[in-house]
Amino acid sequence: MDINTEELEETIIPVKETDLIYGIDDRPPLKEALFAALQHLLAIFVAIITPPLIIAGALKLDLETTGFLVSMALFASGISTFVQCKRIGPVGAGLLCIQGTSFSFIGPIISAGLTGGLPLIFGVCMAAAPIEMIISRTFKYMRSIITPLVSGIVVLLIGLSLIKVGVVSCGGGFAAMDNGTFGSLRNIGVAATVLLSVLFFNRCKNKYLRMSSIVLGLCIGYGLSFALGMVDMSVASSQNLMGFNIPVPFKYGLDFNISSFIAIGLVYLITAIEATGDVTANSMISGKSIEGEGYLKRVSGGVLADGVNSFVAGVFNSFPNSIFAQNNGIIQLTGVASRYVGYYIAGMLILLGLFPIVGVVFSLMPDPVLGGATLLMFGTVAAAGIRIIASQEINRKATLVLAVSLSLGLGVELMPDILKTAPEAIKGIFSSGITTGGLTAIIANVLIHVKEDKVDKTE
Repeated sequence: MDINTEELEETIIPVKETDLIYGIDDRPPLKEALFAALQHLLAIFVAIITPPLIIAGALKLDLETTGFLVSMALFASGISTFVQCKRIGPVGAGLLCIQGTSFSFIGPIISAGLTGGLPLIFGVCMAAAPIEMIISRTFKYMRSIITPLVSGIVVLLIGLSLIKVGVVSCGGGFAAMDNGTFGSLRNIGVAATVLLSVLFFNRCKNKYLRMSSIVLGLCIGYGLSFALGMVDMSVASSQNLMGFNIPVPFKYGLDFNISSFIAIGLVYLITAIEATGDVTANSMISGKSIEGEGYLKRVSGGVLADGVNSFVAGVFNSFPNSIFAQNNGIIQLTGVASRYVGYYIAGMLILLGLFPIVGVVFSLMPDPVLGGATLLMFGTVAAAGIRIIASQEINRKATLVLAVSLSLGLGVELMPDILKTAPEAIKGIFSSGITTGGLTAIIANVLIHVKEDKVDKTE
């Protein structure tokens, strides 16, 4: 294992001994397995449904489509989680790894959706998924290019870019912009209530309140907005809430665009790095070695499954999946690392995805409610990027890479009109600050490193 790998792992989770009640291959009794599975579900449920809600809101999709996308996100996460835990051939980590829709793709997906709708989104997400599969087989070489510094910069840019999306939701979303109620006292008040509720429960000493802080905050916000007349229940009455959602492959069709492909492909590179850190952290918590052939097999299988599952998610009209880091904390908390618990989690997610009422209930959630919760979540994504960057030595080279990457990435986000006269191909690739900053970080990290070596030799 090289130095960069170890440094990235340490940014994800501290090296700490954990007493396990059930190891990876142990089979807990049904009651204990279900209880552990429910805690994992509480930790990831909101994170799974939030990306499709945000994307649907940005693309102004109708209630039926939004509800279906939420349901398919749960369904795809169930399949992905089963594959990771079961390990089918070389695919899967064989650990209690939970997968769900990834926040990292939201920006590029919205850009693709505004260009070509859902067909383009699913087309490019499926076309770019093999990038992560290839990386899983050639990871040693990619690690020298996509270093923790580069990864940290991209994660930081993802968080900072998404904060704008969260703020738009807090103000009432794009619908409020159209009807002139954006930023009203009612919208801001509901968003603030959710945000403060999440903070309050997150600071509680009770571990169950802490784990459920986002869910409780959303419930309080939902209740308040319902009391204020912000939830239009008449729209839901036209939906078949008692039926079943039948997963229909390629329901919205497929399309392709090279600009969107490059933007999505870059995020797949970064999620491969993140998946490696998550599998490493999970291995440490589960009492497995983080060196040797067995470790490499787990990491390679986990990253490969990330790519394969993201491709399968596209087939079932869902967005790319990635391993969730927060579940590593649940393993520490419960002392249950059994991968068999993952089967129960997968079953729960698949069942929830088959019932339309789940998708519709969350699709009716007013934007300020979602915004209050996601604003904090996106802030933690940015903080995670800062943490990764801070773990590295901020020397002259790192300072220059940071400076040029953040300047160009944030510059495009803050002033998109800078590309107004650029060719459509260039505009499509660099209109996203994540893509611009990420590509800049990769190129600058390689080139500036070479130049810095030459300077050091003369000194």
